[in-house]
Amino acid sequence: MTAEPFIKRPFDFTLALLGLVLSSPLWLILPLAIYLEDRGPPLFFQERSGRGGRVFHIVKFRTMKPVAKGEPPHRAVDMEKDARVTRVGKGLRAIALDELPVLINILKGDMSFVGPKPLPYKIDGWERMRYDNIAQVPGYHIRSQVKPGLTGIAQIYAGKNAGPSYSRRFHYDNLYVEGMSFWLDLKLIFLSFWITFRGKWESRGRKV
Repeated sequence: MTAEPFIKRPFDFTLALLGLVLSSPLWLILPLAIYLEDRGPPLFFQERSGRGGRVFHIVKFRTMKPVAKGEPPHRAVDMEKDARVTRVGKGLRAIALDELPVLINILKGDMSFVGPKPLPYKIDGWERMRYDNIAQVPGYHIRSQVKPGLTGIAQIYAGKNAGPSYSRRFHYDNLYVEGMSFWLDLKLIFLSFWITFRGKWESRGRKV
């Protein structure tokens, strides 16, 4: 496993705890808005692959219509064209508020603020024809040596322009692993707040 900067975990824990405290009013407003739109559950749980391939359950505010029983969940690649994304969900995704419950995962140590995007172990979409799971995608071994993150190089610089290709996103993730430092984390967190402020998380063009 790649060694993390010694300050990374204390920083993650402190910032996640502070974020949960400051955002506490939103935990009353957002679940209510989500529920009132379609009477579905406000929270969304899914298994994701973490550091070293360890599986954990990520928690987010639900932004898509409830999945029918027995129907596997799928990624919303293009939010503007995906009819499954709710009206409330579109607003939440634009400013990344759907990710607010991920602070719980960070507090628990499943994730970090900065790192590769946490992905389901099983491949969905067209790449199922090439791979059975993400461990088979070139570059997975390197990115799996660190905790997945709420934000990161791929999330900021690849974004929607990278399309659904796992291997291309893994290239960005591995750049982070190779150059990981506390100062790089601070830079990526600052850029993430700037993208949130501008409501550009779902933009298919440049975010920064």
